[in-house]
Amino acid sequence: MLRAGRIALAMAALASASWAETAAERGKRVVDDAVKALGGDAFLNMEDRTEAGRAYSFYRQELAGLSIAKIYTRYLVPTPGQISVRERQAFGKDEYASVLFTENGAWEITFRGARPLSDIREDAYKDSTLRNIFYILRQRLKEPGLLFYSQQSDIFQNIPVEIVDITDADNRTVTVYFSQSTKFPVRQSFRRRNPEVGGFDQEVTLYSKYRDVGGGVMWPFNVHRERNGEKIYEIFSDSVEINKNLKDDIFALPGSLKILPKAK
Repeated sequence: MLRAGRIALAMAALASASWAETAAERGKRVVDDAVKALGGDAFLNMEDRTEAGRAYSFYRQELAGLSIAKIYTRYLVPTPGQISVRERQAFGKDEYASVLFTENGAWEITFRGARPLSDIREDAYKDSTLRNIFYILRQRLKEPGLLFYSQQSDIFQNIPVEIVDITDADNRTVTVYFSQSTKFPVRQSFRRRNPEVGGFDQEVTLYSKYRDVGGGVMWPFNVHRERNGEKIYEIFSDSVEINKNLKDDIFALPGSLKILPKAK
């Protein structure tokens, strides 16, 4: 009886501690658990990544484009409020076309030359990157003013999840669903003002099919994006590699390449 009483007291103490946890504390705990599940220090020290697979684009729910895609990413020293990553999205078996994003600008590259992206498209990339949960976990966790707020738990696609709002010092917010069992992000969403037609767009990204890509780092091989409830993009990766010491020229414009007028 004495032993049973001690167990009951211990369980009551644990329940009391759980009830005492604030929304901010719970949100931070869920995020910390996600970092550990994704590889801990190995994830936080990932230097570069190469994803290869099939990318699909959609317009009004209909397939609008299909391409073999290769996405090269290199992480830089984090700078609060700024993009601290370089990314090249290459298309086709011979990578005949690509889009290059750096901390200094963004270009669409073809055989005709390099055309700077329009301000609207570049701003959308920057905003999406700053609110991408994997970018936040890898680059922004130590950023001043970053806040976490738990919306408690729920069920998403038959999966028990923890829902956390993450808000930065510039009031950018992204809502992330983390699987209670795996701790991985499975969904994120945010609202962004549409500068062309006014109002707001609801941007949703789903992540699935996580695999170990080296050293215990876990990464989703299927990424699905929606805007205002309509599917706009999906990529199925066949391979993901990390820490391959990607060369500088992958993220640089060739000196002989013609610079075209900026896109409107």
